Amino acid sequence: MSNVKNVKRWFLIHKWTSLVCTVFLLMLCLTGLPLIFHEEIAEWEGKMPAAPEMPAGTPKISLDKIVEQGQQQRPNEVIRYVFWNEETPNQVILSMADSLQSAPEVSNLVVLDERTAQLLHEPELQEGFMYVMLKLHVDMFAGILGKLFLGLMGMCFLVAIVSGVMLYGPIMRRFNFGMIRRDKSTRLKWLDMHNLLGIVVLSWTLVVGFTGVINTLSDVVVFLWQSGQLKEMAAPYENKPAITGKLSSLQEAVQVATAVAPDMKPSVVAFPGTMFSSKHHYAVFMRGATPLTSKLIKPVLVDAQTGKLTDTRSMPWYVNALFISQPLHFGDYGGIPLKIIWALFDVATIVILISGLYLWLARRKATAARIDRIQSEALLQASIKETEI
Repeated sequence: MSNVKNVKRWFLIHKWTSLVCTVFLLMLCLTGLPLIFHEEIAEWEGKMPAAPEMPAGTPKISLDKIVEQGQQQRPNEVIRYVFWNEETPNQVILSMADSLQSAPEVSNLVVLDERTAQLLHEPELQEGFMYVMLKLHVDMFAGILGKLFLGLMGMCFLVAIVSGVMLYGPIMRRFNFGMIRRDKSTRLKWLDMHNLLGIVVLSWTLVVGFTGVINTLSDVVVFLWQSGQLKEMAAPYENKPAITGKLSSLQEAVQVATAVAPDMKPSVVAFPGTMFSSKHHYAVFMRGATPLTSKLIKPVLVDAQTGKLTDTRSMPWYVNALFISQPLHFGDYGGIPLKIIWALFDVATIVILISGLYLWLARRKATAARIDRIQSEALLQASIKETEI
């Protein structure tokens, strides 16, 4: 009897958590599908032109020259970040805006050849199909509230997965694994397909669901890092006035960071006054040089007036968890074969979600029909009794 009660309890949990999040999970799966191949799509659309071929070993030009060239392209804007993309070798990207305090999403990119400082292109960020897919997937165009709401839906999804597993065991004791009752009703065939696909993609849905929830907390993670580690690293400069005038050499700042972390390479440089640095420092974020460590970042603060090292530390565990979860969420660390596997699992999850909605609607329809039948039989019985009287 207690087993029956447990099954009913898990059924109700699975039913309502699934219903709450299904529509939003469908949206996330549909928008996530093209995002898995975002780099390939960008290349196909010509939005990621390669740097021109040059002899192997061609030296890189000074970052100071690159910054100067970027400033000439947009003389009325300031440079906030300089970063490198592993997928586009020999390129350096400048993120620019009207001011250092502009919103993070308000930025313009200038892509330069890091060997010649030649302008390669200036991609438009806030337009096109992929931009819409990304915004829907990340925050539904609702900012941090949208992110947190999707995080809540992700938590419901995880509960639905766990409750589904708890239901699967008792149900499948009577049947063979992978069984689909083709000779039964359409609803039972869909139920068997729903159960089979659910258990096949179980590990994937848990990984993607969990990493998705972590990603929705990115703004919270950044705030914790800013108010914690970054504040501690820049504490000696707390009462000093902000830097005015010309900054020290960016090239030398990167060289200082490289000397501190010789087994790593620069990934991003945040300029003084931006949200990822202090008012007095270049924050050079170094990443691992191997596929295993390339997602882990180490910040190095370099005084933007003297060019000397201020501090460097390993990132806190919660920041590393975010960095690891982001590529894992999109299968973005194993090349095209892993992306194809991710896409197949994504499609299977779409089928699971649609079949779950169908089963709920079919069950409601069957319940309503049964109630109508009972009511009709009751009316018929009453009519017969009245006739007999």
